Amino acid sequence: MKKNAMLRSESRAAYVCLAPSIIGLVFLTYIPLISVCVLGFFRWGKGAPNPIFIGLDNYRRLFTADPYFLDSLKVTLTFSLMAVVMSMIYSLFIAMLLNRKVKGRMFFRAVFYLPYVLPAMAVYIGWAWLYESNFGLFNYILSLLGLPKLRFIADSRLVVPSLALIAVWLSGNLIVIFLAGLQNVPRVYHEAAEIDGANGWQRFIHITVPSMTPIIFYNLLMSLITNMQIVTPALALTNGGPGNASTFITYLMYRYAFVSNQLGYAGAISFIFFIIIALVTALLFATSRSWIFYEGDKA
Repeated sequence: MKKNAMLRSESRAAYVCLAPSIIGLVFLTYIPLISVCVLGFFRWGKGAPNPIFIGLDNYRRLFTADPYFLDSLKVTLTFSLMAVVMSMIYSLFIAMLLNRKVKGRMFFRAVFYLPYVLPAMAVYIGWAWLYESNFGLFNYILSLLGLPKLRFIADSRLVVPSLALIAVWLSGNLIVIFLAGLQNVPRVYHEAAEIDGANGWQRFIHITVPSMTPIIFYNLLMSLITNMQIVTPALALTNGGPGNASTFITYLMYRYAFVSNQLGYAGAISFIFFIIIALVTALLFATSRSWIFYEGDKA
């Protein structure tokens, strides 16, 4: 009886402590998500000051009559793929360098993490100066090398790779997580491999990478979700241009909702995009069991 009373008391204490998080999830995540889904069934905004129920018309329009949606989806997926792949390689490489015992490594860890905590708008304005077509630093370096100048964010072929490069530079959070994972790789495995004559590359492929797969999966998932929802570069630098070459889906939502005043249609785009991200995440989880290694797993 006394034990049951203690369990009930602990349960109440746990719910009290969890209450702020639960309230936040309900009011900041679940209710807005349901509201956006419902909003997609209405025409509201331009030409309709009050919501008018139109069923699936907004969703049909997305795939049959919208000239921008499929292109923006392609741009978003292309950017996400480039940013995620380059960020993962860059972050793991830098983390391995910072994991070595060198002088001033705490300083360098702070330097590589700093971009992640800088104000996003300030970061993109700074990169706009670097990318400037006539007097930017990158074009100045190209001119010193005798190479033609490039219009990094004014060329439809270069704008997505240029924005992906900024995303790579901002991936300090991935570096920190990789660094923590590297410090937990059992040293005994490396010592045994060294005794057997394995070189550095063989130890990296057969020991470091398998031991890091849970961390790689986490960083891959977080980076993918973050980069698929990117919007700041379009707002700060390109306005979706040149043409529609950098019109990400999130920017398309913004344009329909707050520029064209088509709130119902923007809600439909938002909900479909949520489904797409959920499907990509589910696919990643479904395939993870075939390549993630946990210590203690049987071969």
